[in-house]
Amino acid sequence: MSLLPNGMAFAGLTTPALVVFGMIGVALLLFVSEIIPNDVTAIGVIVALAAVQPVFGLDVGITPRDAISGFANPATVTIVGMYMLSAGIQQTGLVQRLGVYLADLTDGSEFRALAATVGTTGPIAGFINNTPVVAVFIPMISDLAEQSKLSPSKLLLPLSYAAILGGTLTLIGTSTNLLASDFARLLIDGRSGIGMFEFTPLGAIVLVVGLAYLLTIGRRLTPARIPAGADLVEEFDLEDHLARVEVSEDSPLVGTTVEELDAPEAAGVTVLQLRRDEGVYPAPYTDLPVEAGDVLIVNGSLQAINRFRQTNALRQRPRDGVTEAVFADAPTDFTLAKAVVGEASKYVGETVAETRIEEFQRATVLAIRREGTLIRTELDEVTLQAGDLLLARMPVESIEYFNDTGDLYVADERAYDRLIEADVEEVAPLSPRTPVAVAIMAGVVAVAALDVVPIVIAAFAGVFGMVVTGCLSSADAYDAVSWNVVFLLAGVIPLGRAMEATGGASVIAEALVSAEVVLPLIGVLLLTSLVTGIIANVITPVATIVLMIPVAIDAAQQLGADQFSFLLVVMFASATSFMTPIGYQTNLMVYGPGGYRFSDFLKVGAPLQALLAVVTTVGVAVLWGL
Repeated sequence: MSLLPNGMAFAGLTTPALVVFGMIGVALLLFVSEIIPNDVTAIGVIVALAAVQPVFGLDVGITPRDAISGFANPATVTIVGMYMLSAGIQQTGLVQRLGVYLADLTDGSEFRALAATVGTTGPIAGFINNTPVVAVFIPMISDLAEQSKLSPSKLLLPLSYAAILGGTLTLIGTSTNLLASDFARLLIDGRSGIGMFEFTPLGAIVLVVGLAYLLTIGRRLTPARIPAGADLVEEFDLEDHLARVEVSEDSPLVGTTVEELDAPEAAGVTVLQLRRDEGVYPAPYTDLPVEAGDVLIVNGSLQAINRFRQTNALRQRPRDGVTEAVFADAPTDFTLAKAVVGEASKYVGETVAETRIEEFQRATVLAIRREGTLIRTELDEVTLQAGDLLLARMPVESIEYFNDTGDLYVADERAYDRLIEADVEEVAPLSPRTPVAVAIMAGVVAVAALDVVPIVIAAFAGVFGMVVTGCLSSADAYDAVSWNVVFLLAGVIPLGRAMEATGGASVIAEALVSAEVVLPLIGVLLLTSLVTGIIANVITPVATIVLMIPVAIDAAQQLGADQFSFLLVVMFASATSFMTPIGYQTNLMVYGPGGYRFSDFLKVGAPLQALLAVVTTVGVAVLWGL
């Protein structure tokens, strides 16, 4: 027994409650350290919860059947449907078309570029999953930065933050909203969930305040990490890792093809181009025999390049440095592009060699930026992590492939320059089924808002409609789902139920209630928001809301306060994670392309998080009461 400041004692923790807290502690440690992927941790939680009762005889309020109930939870199933619906809207071309129009609106103005970025992303993210929205907008926003002679760093962080803010507009804006709705149904008497637009007035206030911050204070705090119009070779510090070498008449390479260069001879060196007179041929995808006078563009460490040059009697051309233009201006389909490894990418956990992207997609990785560190040697042995930024030479069709599959998010504006220069009808065509897809999405929102059927049924009715009308193929529908998020949800939902069933939530709630000794009720509500926000920045928002909503509702009950108000505060705080790149997937997506440091998110995001905690708390108190 431990005493609270007001002399009240904590309720004694039972053995089952201690076991659940132990599981939570281990899960949190794994979530933060990411020793194993978060979805795998969630699977481990399911196994642990299912085994406790039959193996150890401890009743934690969860049977083996309950342990897997997260897969049938309405929130989990609804999120699957919303991923699919978002993919259907994505394929209409509307978002791409909007990105092209932004270039004309900004007309080189820094403020207009920022306003266009946040002013369009936020509202869109209220109805479409924000991850694909940010994926589409990253290269376009980067192009806006170049057109406006701005550092892309000044726009990419606001892009992510605006997408997060937009998620607070509607019930389908983010997965945490759907989870909160399910908890409201389960834990609050008389509640059937949360309406589609029930909290939209507060969400609109949060969005407006957040965008105002990004356009004023945030604009000044956001750093310009990448110079405006930076050459990619300079940006990745590859000047000493790329070189031009000329083939002499007595070189042993004469008469061979680039593809025939064996590993011992070219150890540590990759040939990227063969240049002859005015012709440029991508290597190793040419069968031309090497001739004297040919120029080879090679990649490798300085020592490896020198060894390769001496072994093969090649002349260095030091005056002719290799820049981005060597690839961009070449009459080939190959170009340099930056690409981000997403959380759901199948490449996470694989080495560059194991991905076989060079074999299958003809993409050659030249450098990797990871949390401010550049990796430029022995790249084949590097194990890829979510958030890694790759600089690769790849053909245009591979750029399209990666963006379609989501395995990599191509983030380089130079690969999309044609969008600005060409006819908008050609570069961002609308699908002939665009009106049908938009009508189906609008119907889903309307039916759910009018409470005609549960939102999970409305969502899957929309998916059915999009597939049968040809707006979305079944293969694309399945590919659109971030299954790691689904497994994460399915794993942490029963963990929250176990904490509630064993009384663990009540114990934590008592600690929160003890703050009433020194704080008014609205102060306790604000404290709940701040604590939830901090936790969400360290672990996933999904895990945070599952752990904190039972605590908040229990605390409200002990305080005699409105339970729904406390639930809403937790929902908003979980959905707005700004202070770390790992707090929200869109933050991770812009981390590498913006060249940010971890501290940049804290510097820009902490004031915004504190501001919105106050706005949300006051808004909930005024609109729903305490």
